[in-house]
Amino acid sequence: MSGMKKIIYTRFGGPDVLHLVDSEVPRPGPGQLRIAVRAAAVNAFDWRVREGQKLGAHPVQLPAGLGLDGSGVVEKVGEGVTDVEVGDAVFGEGIETYAESALMSHWHLMPAELTFAEAAGYPSVVETALRVLDEVGVHAGETLLVSGAAGGVGSAVVQIARSRDISVIGTARRANHDYLRSLGVLVTTYDEGWADRVRRLGRVDAALDLAGAGIIQQLVELTGTPDRVLTTADLDAPKFGVRFSGSAGDVHAALVEAARLIADGVLRIPVTQTYTLSEAAAAHIDSQAGHTRGRRIIVV
Repeated sequence: MSGMKKIIYTRFGGPDVLHLVDSEVPRPGPGQLRIAVRAAAVNAFDWRVREGQKLGAHPVQLPAGLGLDGSGVVEKVGEGVTDVEVGDAVFGEGIETYAESALMSHWHLMPAELTFAEAAGYPSVVETALRVLDEVGVHAGETLLVSGAAGGVGSAVVQIARSRDISVIGTARRANHDYLRSLGVLVTTYDEGWADRVRRLGRVDAALDLAGAGIIQQLVELTGTPDRVLTTADLDAPKFGVRFSGSAGDVHAALVEAARLIADGVLRIPVTQTYTLSEAAAAHIDSQAGHTRGRRIIVV
């Protein structure tokens, strides 16, 4: 391959800093592989990095590309990679997946039940869902409150929780209530009076804030302790004694578990909308607006 198309940004800022350019095709190093990207997921992490938010675990050297999750066909394997071959369809996490080709650092054979667009939506949200369920310490027979229940991570959290016999109360806009009810969730809106409506739905043993809506104090009041509240989205949570979960765990194990849950019919995350590479800025605008059901995907 002589070259490829790729999304980059040369300065931090709004969606308008994203540009589609010609780029060199990356070479996989030891323990890496390169895929012909078929789809890349749009994550909140992507636009937070693009804005230049203080993400100490992810230093950025400009110009830079974007994209963490992806699916595609193996083009080339690096030294030491023996579990896949050129031509295999895989999904996983990599580097700068908003591109026609990208390097992958974690991967798994793509579940036969999924399209490329669907598969790209699973890796980081399933890793996050498994991690936060473990960190918040919720168990079978307990009730979990999920703020932001209809999004990508929320969709994974509620389905995995229900498969573990954990009851779930979710907050979401009314348009997503039927979707959440179909997953076995008790649901209410997140507008004024939401905490009282949650109390009427039942006892809350643990709570996850996946939306960053400034509700940490109310979640602590609902659970009775900051020890049973966890957030992935509110950097001010430690002021209330609540943990912020932002460091990825075992990504490979999460991909293996995702494939198992998908094959067992336990987990399915819908694709809300697809975009082309040239529409990456529009995808970021929509992602930042929130209210997403499932995943937004860039199809290459």
